[in-house]
Amino acid sequence: MLAKRIIPCLDVKDGRVVKGVNFVNLVDAGDPVAQAQFYDEEGADELVFLDITASTEARPILLDMVQRVAENIHLPFTVGGGVRTVDDMREILRAGADKISINTAAWQQPELISRGAEIFGSQCVVVAIDARRHGEHWELYTHGGRNATGGDALAWASEAQARGAGELLVTSMDKDGTRGGFDLPLLTALSETIHLPIIASGGAGAIQHFVDAVQQGQADAVLAASLLHFREIQIADIKKAFLENGIPTRYEQLSDRANQI
Repeated sequence: MLAKRIIPCLDVKDGRVVKGVNFVNLVDAGDPVAQAQFYDEEGADELVFLDITASTEARPILLDMVQRVAENIHLPFTVGGGVRTVDDMREILRAGADKISINTAAWQQPELISRGAEIFGSQCVVVAIDARRHGEHWELYTHGGRNATGGDALAWASEAQARGAGELLVTSMDKDGTRGGFDLPLLTALSETIHLPIIASGGAGAIQHFVDAVQQGQADAVLAASLLHFREIQIADIKKAFLENGIPTRYEQLSDRANQI
């Protein structure tokens, strides 16, 4: 089994990290570069930066922020928000990001997934899915969770996979910021539908929630924001819980390697 990753998510608005509940009521959570440096030292496996108003405001992503982050950390990181073209993808990667996350533009022009995977490799293309439950299915939302598409999230995940996406970043809008746990039914339904790695997002409130997302929801990575930004839970404690529950982590792999030297 591959190591399960713990990924802090930094939602960025006006150059600052913010966090809200159900995608609204945002509060300031610090400087993105300073937060990135903290997580680099804290033992995070990756980072995700999402410019949450770039699509709604129809503007480019903050490339200077991407460059500053790349200059100050060693962690791999993903950047999303306002990505509309292959050229946008290229600029973000050139600025220092390892992966690009696309959501709104991917839905509006699905060929962007295919072109990105063809030019940069599937490993660089992360398709973000913001989903809210409606009856027996989950509806896909775009523009930072503001616009309902009428599309089925599971069907869209299948199409993203077919078009060459390398990974899915799945946020439950019902769970986002509530701290009631990840959306296990959504994660399970997705893991039974596709074979891509799934990053679980939305709802973390306790260490056990991370364990449940991996063991019950079959997620390949777990993402959190406010719990980590405000230092309520430490990454080391999550990794310790993973080890205690037999979940492989990068921490475990590094420890094993150290013992062999």
